[in-house]
Amino acid sequence: MMPTPVILLKEGTDTSQGIPQLISNINACQVIAEAVRTTLGPRGMDKLMVDGRGKATISNDGATILKLLDVVHPAAKTLVDIARSQDAEVGDGTTSVTLLAAEFLKQLKPYVEEGLHPQTIIRAFRTATHLAVSKIKEVAVPVKKDDKQEQRQLLEKCAATALNSKLIAGQKDFFSKMVVDAVMSLDELLSLKMIGIKKVQGGALEDSQLVSGVAFKKTFSYAGFEMQPKRYESPKIALLNVELELKAEKDNAEVRVKSVEDYQAIVDAEWNILYDKLEKIHLSGAKVVLSKLPIGDVATQYFADRDLFCAGRVQEEDLRRTMMACGGSIQTSVGALTEDVLGQCELFEEVQVGGERYNFFRGCPKAKTCTIILRGGAEQFTEETERSLHDAIMIVRRAIKNDSIVAGGGAIEMELSRYLRDYSRTIPGKQQLLIGAYAKALEIIPRQLCDNAGFDATNILNKLRAKHAQGGMWYGVDINSEDISDNFVGCVWEPSIVRINALTSASEAACLILSVDETIKNPRSSMDGPPGGAGRGRGRGRPHAH
Repeated sequence: MMPTPVILLKEGTDTSQGIPQLISNINACQVIAEAVRTTLGPRGMDKLMVDGRGKATISNDGATILKLLDVVHPAAKTLVDIARSQDAEVGDGTTSVTLLAAEFLKQLKPYVEEGLHPQTIIRAFRTATHLAVSKIKEVAVPVKKDDKQEQRQLLEKCAATALNSKLIAGQKDFFSKMVVDAVMSLDELLSLKMIGIKKVQGGALEDSQLVSGVAFKKTFSYAGFEMQPKRYESPKIALLNVELELKAEKDNAEVRVKSVEDYQAIVDAEWNILYDKLEKIHLSGAKVVLSKLPIGDVATQYFADRDLFCAGRVQEEDLRRTMMACGGSIQTSVGALTEDVLGQCELFEEVQVGGERYNFFRGCPKAKTCTIILRGGAEQFTEETERSLHDAIMIVRRAIKNDSIVAGGGAIEMELSRYLRDYSRTIPGKQQLLIGAYAKALEIIPRQLCDNAGFDATNILNKLRAKHAQGGMWYGVDINSEDISDNFVGCVWEPSIVRINALTSASEAACLILSVDETIKNPRSSMDGPPGGAGRGRGRGRPHAH
C-alpha cells in the first residue's frame, strides 16, 4: 500500500537543498565577483552602466557598481550588502571585499563537493579571520599624532592611495592635498555633512577649488537683485523660513466688500504686512538675508535700496550648513530677530564660477566647514570625481581616528597569507587544509592587481612568496615597473581598519552563504510580471489602463 504523499507547500514552490544548492549559491557569488573583478587597483577598468531611464553612470567604485546592478539572486545579494557596508563604514576597499568573499567560496568549493561539513569549514574560517586580524594589528605602523607635519604627509599618502585606482589618478597630488585640507578644517567629530561638494560643468579639473566656509549656487532672483551689493565684510546673516512676497489670499477665503474704500483697505493691509516684515528684518541689523521660501520682487527692491543682500529658495541643506557654520538659527517668523539668532561670518561675496554664480561665506566662526567646488567637462566625469573624493575623504577620516596604517598593493594580504600558511602547518586535521585554503584565497588581491595591469601574475606572485618567506614584510606588486617593491617605502599606504573590516566582512559573508543548506522559493515571487505569459496577446497597441 502506497503511503499518502504529504503536501506541505503551495503548488509550484521550488525547494532545493543539500550540496548542489550550496554549490549553485557559490557559483552565483563568483558571477558577482566577475562583474567588479577588473575594477581593482590603479590599472583597473571602469564600468558604464545605463539604467532603465537611460541615465549612464561611469564608475570604478565596487559599491556603486553593485548597487546599480539589480541583483535578484538571494545568496549573491549578501555580497552586494557587504560592499555597501564597507562603503558606509570605511569608504574604500569595496571591490576588495567582494573579491575576497567570492575567492573564499571558490577555494572551499572542492571541500564542499567532497562532503566536508559546512560547520567545520566555518569554524576554521572564524579561527583564520581572528588570527589574521590580530596579525594586522600587530604589524600595523602607528601614526605619530604630535608631529602635525608628519601626520599631514601620512594623510596625503593615504588619500593618494585611495585615489590611485580612480579616474582622477592623474591629478591625485592636487586632490589628495585638497581632501586633507578639507578634513583637517573640520572639528573633532569630523562629520561628513560639513563637507559640501558642488559640481560646476566646464573648465578643467585643476580649476576645482576648496572654499573654507559655505558656498552655494545663486538662487532664482527677481528684478532689483543686480542693485544689491555683492560683498560684505563681517555681515550679520538672517536665516529665515518665511515667504517675503505679496500673496493673493488663499483661494477659499471670501471677503464681501460694499465700497471701493473697503477693498483698498484690504489691499493696503496686505502691503503693510509685507512692509512690516521687511522693516523688522532691516532693523535687526542683518546684511545678508537667506530664506528657504521665495523672496518676491518688492522685497528684493526694498533690500536693494537699503544695501542688503537677499536670496530666496535656498536649498534646505545649504541653509542648514550655513546655520551650523555661521551660528544663528533658522527663524519661521520675523518677530524675534534678536542678535543671538543672527549668524555671522568674516566675508560674504558672490563670485562667478564657470557659467554659474556662487555665494561664498568665508571665515565662519561656529563650526568648521568647507565646500569643494568641482569643475570638469562631462557630467558623468564630475559625478565619478565626486564619488572618488568621497572615498578619499572617508579614508582620511578613518586614518585620523584609527591611527595605524599598513602597506597596500597586495603587501598586507601576502604577509597574512604567509603567516596563515605557516600556522596551518602546525595544526593537525581538517583545519590545516581549510586554513591553508583561506591563506591561498588572500592571494587573489595581488593576483588581480597583476591581471588588471596585464602582468604575468604567476611570476610576480612567486617572487612575492619568496620575498615574504625571507622576511620582506611590506613587499607588494609595483604597478609602475612590472615587478615587486617595498610598498611601505613606496608610500602606498592605507589605514589598517580598511583591511580589518574587509577581512571580517568577507569571511562573515562566506560563512553565511555556507551555512545555508536549503532555499525555498515562493511561486509568486519567482514570477515577475503579469501572469499569462507577461501580457501576451495585446499586440502592439496601447497597454490597457489597469
